[in-house]
Formats: sequence, C-alpha cells, structure tokens
Amino acid sequence: MTKLHLIYDKTKKALGFKKKLKKKFKNYSASKASHIVIFGGDGFMLKNLKKFYKYKKPFYGINCGSYGFLMNNSNINNLGKKISKSKKTTINSLTINCHYGGGNKKKLLAFNEISIFRQSKQTASLNISVGRKIIIKKLIGDGVLVSTPAGSTAYNLSVHGPVLSLNSGKLAITPISPFRPRRWKGKIISNKSIVKIKNLDPQKRPIAAVADNVELRNIKNLTIKRNKKININLLFDNNRSLVKRIKKEIKRQEISNL
Repeated sequence: MTKLHLIYDKTKKALGFKKKLKKKFKNYSASKASHIVIFGGDGFMLKNLKKFYKYKKPFYGINCGSYGFLMNNSNINNLGKKISKSKKTTINSLTINCHYGGGNKKKLLAFNEISIFRQSKQTASLNISVGRKIIIKKLIGDGVLVSTPAGSTAYNLSVHGPVLSLNSGKLAITPISPFRPRRWKGKIISNKSIVKIKNLDPQKRPIAAVADNVELRNIKNLTIKRNKKININLLFDNNRSLVKRIKKEIKRQEISNL
C-alpha cells in the first residue's frame, strides 16, 4: 500500500495542491510513510532531502518552482498510481568538514554542490589539493565549487563546469571567475577522492561556504569527500528521467564546445 508523507512549500501553487489533495490522501508521518512527496522547487527539495534522508524513504518531487530539475511535472492526476509506477534514480552526497571562525568546527551535507565564495570586495585566495597532490597552489578569484553529478547541471553548469553523467563516479571542481590562473578550467576527479581547500589569507580575504542552501562564513579550511552512507532515491516519471535529462545537457555542452 502506498502511504504518502506530503510536504508543501509556502508558494501559491504548492498550497493550491495542498487544498486539492487534503481530502484525497492521508498524510502519514515520515517514519510510517512508504514515500515522501515534495511540492516545491529544487531548493525546497534539497532542504527536505537533508531533513528526511534518515528515514530512508524514496522522494517524489512535484514541481511548483521554476526549472525543477529534480522534480516531476505538476500534473497531480492519479498521483498515487504515478508514484507507484515511477522509476528510481540514486544520487550521492558529499560531507564537508569545515573549520571556521575562531576555531569552530561543523559538518555540512550537500547533494548538489559545495560552493566557496569570497565574502568581501577582496578576491579569494585558495589552495586546493586532491588527496596528497596540490592541484592549484594559489587560486585567486571569486571562489570555487565541488559538484556531484546530480548537481553538475545546476550552478556548476552556469559557471561553465563539465556536466557529469550520474553513473560516472566523478566529481567536478570548477573555479568561479578565476583571475589567476586565468585559464584554469577546473578538474574532474574520482568521487573516491578527498578534496581539501584552504583559505590562504583569512584575515584580509574572508570566504564563505554554501552546501546546497546552508551557509557558513569565515571559513579557514574544509575537507570534502563522498558520504558512502547517505544515498538518496529520487523517483521520476518515465518522461522525466533524470538520467536522460543529464544526457541532454551533456550533448548540449558538447555541441556548444565545438
């Protein structure tokens, strides 16, 4: 039996769906539900993935935002049947161990990307290593991001990073408006790699880190690695396959690079 935990954003569209579905579906708790259904956009989906991943239930998204790359279309007819026939796509997560402020530590989780930005008018000055190898001794620019395959079509693509297929086993490191070295385009690495990013001048050039939609400021250094224990199952209708949509973006990128 399909038991749904329904979560609605506060947008007009999402609340309209809530009104329509209130009498059709019992809203089970996340622990007792078979599926978690998110009404919102990609940002709202990411927020709730972090909140409810511990229940190990599949997520089905209904787009009430703009692009909705992680969501299905907004047709709610035969919703229960659509969910039962949907296909599973597994996405990975990143764990980010941050040292910030006056000796503080915090662990962040990201499903799309971790973005490191300059926090002031001064450009960021970053040292980036993968494993034991330093790949950039000093990157000067607006920042850098490390993206998962699922997130490679989001902010990563906007800053001209590579689109990664879901089963590539890769991560993308992409600079944001690099000033020096100006021609560095980034690097594709194995998702088994450990990435370390150090702020070379935290006093004069403070930086912030944003894990999907959670921000920490005054970062001193951080370590990024794949979290093997947290993998999320997203559900998609046949005509909204995430794998196919990413493949389309890869082809578009290949054409634009010709």
